[in-house]
Amino acid sequence: MTQIYLVRHGEPDYGPVDARGLPGPAADSAPLTALGAKQAQELADLLSGIGATCLASSPYTRALHSAAIIGHRLALGVRVDYDLRDWLPDHTGLWRGVADVRAAQAELDTYGGEWPDGILRRWEPLSKVRERARAALGRLVAITDGPVLAVTHAMVIRALTGETGTAHGGHEYYRYDPADDV
Repeated sequence: MTQIYLVRHGEPDYGPVDARGLPGPAADSAPLTALGAKQAQELADLLSGIGATCLASSPYTRALHSAAIIGHRLALGVRVDYDLRDWLPDHTGLWRGVADVRAAQAELDTYGGEWPDGILRRWEPLSKVRERARAALGRLVAITDGPVLAVTHAMVIRALTGETGTAHGGHEYYRYDPADDV
């Protein structure tokens, strides 16, 4: 079994997105705050002793920014995997901001992370997040024998581990077993 460390990106700076009045999906281009960059540096130092052989990232800027800092400190290149992306609060891309995301998340929580029987919702169910994230992890495990760092998002970590409190710049240990995919 390969050791995988699921890393949540550092604190994002949504100020540039909000100041321009851009819609919800534009939040995916938000960089890190100064604190977020520091969180990524500290996490790299914390994980420097695990001997990671692979570093992968969500394609979203806040995750890529974190992965670039971590990769630089650990001398690892960054692989981008689209399936490590954040949860979709609205598959239509029409959400406008944090209030819409929080409303979708509240509904997701009400239904235990899954759509009610026979009722499709706009948000992505946790089972779909888990399925695509496990596919990404499977691709990473196939190319390395050592520990993997995967920079991703809180909802991806939640879908994989059940952990709901991973802080910005935090991480969770995850044991990936390909046999679980059979």
